Amino acid sequence: MSENNDLERKLSDMLTEGDMEQGDRKAQELREISPKYEIRIQTTLDPIVEETLRYRKIGRELDGRYDKYLERAEKSSNLEAHSAAKEDDK
Repeated sequence: MSENNDLERKLSDMLTEGDMEQGDRKAQELREISPKYEIRIQTTLDPIVEETLRYRKIGRELDGRYDKYLERAEKSSNLEAHSAAKEDDK
């Protein structure tokens, strides 16, 4: 039991003795702040559409959760022409 008390006392001494390291607190805070801006890259192909089309070639979706997304993607970019071009590449 005295060993435990001895270890606790040594640990307490190590934590309370000496100067606390302050460092450059302002610089540390600035490094931890998340950036204000987010960089986005415009792509010609939608990875969600591409992956969904691949999965649909393999099997059938049970709930059709991506149907609305594919409809919106088809309206914004001609998905059928894209699919046909992909089929021609094979």
